[in-house]
Amino acid sequence: MRSSTKRTRDEAQEAVSLWLQCFETACSAADPAAFVDLFEADCHWRDLLAFTWTIETLGSRQAIADRLASHAHRAGLRNIRIDPQRAAPHWAMRAGIENLEAFFRFDTAHGEGAGVVRFRTIETDRPLRAWTLLTTLETLQSKTAHAASAKAHARDFRGPNWLDLRCQSAAYADHEPAVVVVGAGQAGLAIAARLGALGIDTLVVDRHKRVGDNWRHRYHALTLHNQTHVNHLPFMPFPPTWPAYIPKDKLAGWLEAYAEAMEINCWTETEIAGADYDTDSGRWSVTLRSSDGSDRRLHPRHIVLATGVSGIPHMPEVPGLRAFRGTLLHASQYQDGETWQGKRAIVIGSGNSGHDIAQDLYSGGAHVTLVQRSPTMVVNLETAQLPYALYSEGMSTDDCDLVTASMPLALARETHKRLTTEAARQDADLLAGLRAKGFHLDFGEDGTGWQFKYLTRGGGYYFNVGCSELIVEGKVHLRQFTDIDEFCAEGARMKDGAVLKADLVVLA
Repeated sequence: MRSSTKRTRDEAQEAVSLWLQCFETACSAADPAAFVDLFEADCHWRDLLAFTWTIETLGSRQAIADRLASHAHRAGLRNIRIDPQRAAPHWAMRAGIENLEAFFRFDTAHGEGAGVVRFRTIETDRPLRAWTLLTTLETLQSKTAHAASAKAHARDFRGPNWLDLRCQSAAYADHEPAVVVVGAGQAGLAIAARLGALGIDTLVVDRHKRVGDNWRHRYHALTLHNQTHVNHLPFMPFPPTWPAYIPKDKLAGWLEAYAEAMEINCWTETEIAGADYDTDSGRWSVTLRSSDGSDRRLHPRHIVLATGVSGIPHMPEVPGLRAFRGTLLHASQYQDGETWQGKRAIVIGSGNSGHDIAQDLYSGGAHVTLVQRSPTMVVNLETAQLPYALYSEGMSTDDCDLVTASMPLALARETHKRLTTEAARQDADLLAGLRAKGFHLDFGEDGTGWQFKYLTRGGGYYFNVGCSELIVEGKVHLRQFTDIDEFCAEGARMKDGAVLKADLVVLA
């Protein structure tokens, strides 16, 4: 929508400020009727702890009004204002709709919060009514994200130094952690860093020998498929000199350095052997087992599972595969294609790992057949970055993260349908070539694309970095899993009786 009566930037800021004042007044009144006129009939509200103390999304004006009113007094929202530290109110395109988008801040009875509000009605002759609203709690009470930095560091030349204190903290010989985080990947380290900054004693345990081994031990050629600017960790963003796509070993080293720099207590080569919760004490009894077989019992108040979505190998049941006399590997065990120069390889699975391993084997001189088990979405690597275009609009990473969190699921689905359609248009020639080779394509449920595939099943797509061209050119052969009758000692026996011989089978 481009109207001659569209508000100027100053008018927009004034109108948003007025709406926020009305919203604060409605919160004070805690009356559903006071909220109704502030929202469109077709509206959405996402609350991340600020009002409801949970994660909740509502999608109708009356339901939103009732819910806001029922929690307003407990939440105690006040001092609602446009956030001067974030981007000023601006026009944006979200879910294909132009809207006025504004960041705001507020105080609650529990801490300080941030929010995003959007208005589709942006002309001067019509009142502002919210289309989407996000309210999220960012800090608790008077604690700030840098509370830990306020600790006194008096010099005691006859006492323990910093390293002594760090070792004491990590040993937990005379105290208990408040939180045990399981998994020292990105999620586990990020939550530990956030909790540490709030002064909450946190222990991270991981079964690997070193922090970062969850990436370090993957196949030799692995590089992340999304760009650096959407992978930052709290407090320590990646340096601007880093490549757009991070190699696995570079990321592994960063995670290890991050844990050290953020003073995160990590016990590696440690797994949870069991845990029980005592409702009377409000604590867990957790048995932690180290690689030497010894156990340690701790009693945290909270356990956070941060074990990832793809850390446990999935070994599908394939008829006859146990009779195969060659080498059988899961993708998590695969390392390098050069080992298989001149050999015959079958890669079962057509997601990112399957394609990457097939390409790596081909590059190493192997004769490769990729076996497709189910329809797969294929999108060129650069085209796959369309969902992250927001991060190139000039706003800070924090602002972009807040915008992303503010999108209700229904609107996010519409956004990704549009992005998927555009991606298919940009990659039309490649997709036509794959279809001609018999590759079965899909575009996600209702055309919502790869990101919803990731959210719902953790895979089912490939970001093309060259393997699709190898398939189109016939350099990597393609077979459908439905063409295979069963595996045998020499390889895969097809339904027509022919045997696809192999020295290596990789389950990806």
